[in-house]
Amino acid sequence: MKITAVELFEVEIPPIPPIAQYFPKIYDITLCRFSTDEGLQGWGEYQGKREVLAAQGAALVGQDPLALDPFAQPDAFTCALLDIAGQAYGLPMHRFFGPKVRDKVPVSYWSCHMAPAETAAQAEVGARLGFSNHKLKARSWDIVETVRLMKEATGPEYTVGVDPNTEFRLPPVAARLAAQLEPFGTVSVFEDPVLKENLDWYRLLREKSHIPMALHLGAPAGVLQALKAECIDYVNLGGSALQVRKAAALAEAAQVPCWVQMGGLCTGVLAAYSVQLQSTLPNATLPCDELPFTRVADVLEGSLKLEAGHFHVPQGPGLGVKVDLKVVEKYRVA
Repeated sequence: MKITAVELFEVEIPPIPPIAQYFPKIYDITLCRFSTDEGLQGWGEYQGKREVLAAQGAALVGQDPLALDPFAQPDAFTCALLDIAGQAYGLPMHRFFGPKVRDKVPVSYWSCHMAPAETAAQAEVGARLGFSNHKLKARSWDIVETVRLMKEATGPEYTVGVDPNTEFRLPPVAARLAAQLEPFGTVSVFEDPVLKENLDWYRLLREKSHIPMALHLGAPAGVLQALKAECIDYVNLGGSALQVRKAAALAEAAQVPCWVQMGGLCTGVLAAYSVQLQSTLPNATLPCDELPFTRVADVLEGSLKLEAGHFHVPQGPGLGVKVDLKVVEKYRVA
């Protein structure tokens, strides 16, 4: 088998209206398609412009996709090569990562920072769609009012993941807000509440609050450092599939649950790749942050099933999903 073409499709799919009023464009996305002389095609997704991958893709043309080390390639190409390998051997992609431990992967609904009433309205949407957790970009000046209105709109079973991207900055601010939020009983986690340079601050906050503390980390070395510092209850893992696997194994050894954000505001291609991986991670029990539903269209033909706040792990060979080329071409910009 030989690779006959590596095609790169840079697309711009606008966010749904509630997000678009704040972020008309989120970031660049490039889809890659590997074609072979035996008719197999593999897909991957890269968050960035197509030029970054062009030379590397051209160098793979003419090579045997089954002889290449997929994990030595850019992660979008890793996905495409594993997609081809899975189809060639009749295996779902998760078989390349390890034993499957779940058939469904939980996912959070998501909001950028909005006025409290707007966020509460979006929480109603999320709850109506069957989600049970709502990840939101929080700010110190209105997070308490936001959570209050969200609870009024959805009830106590709909939980809130508070992610201020370190905007709370200092432990006194985060501790005060935690004390105000605890009585609502709906805040599931504080993710990156304060500046991340001092892990002692996170350990201090764990002692001051019943709200679980989490860090958003990538490199396994950073996860190991946080575990040694005993400063987190949970961890949000990002990066390549290989990096997430290694970091999740470290967290599992310390009995720390995790969730995964390989793509975030991605399309279904990267979401399906992440879901395949997450189905093999025993401690990936928390709702993930793969969010293709935050855009007005997705490039899959409904083949990544989302139901009641859970992605169903695709069972077909390879990635197990089908890309709708009409949608790709509609939103293609390069």
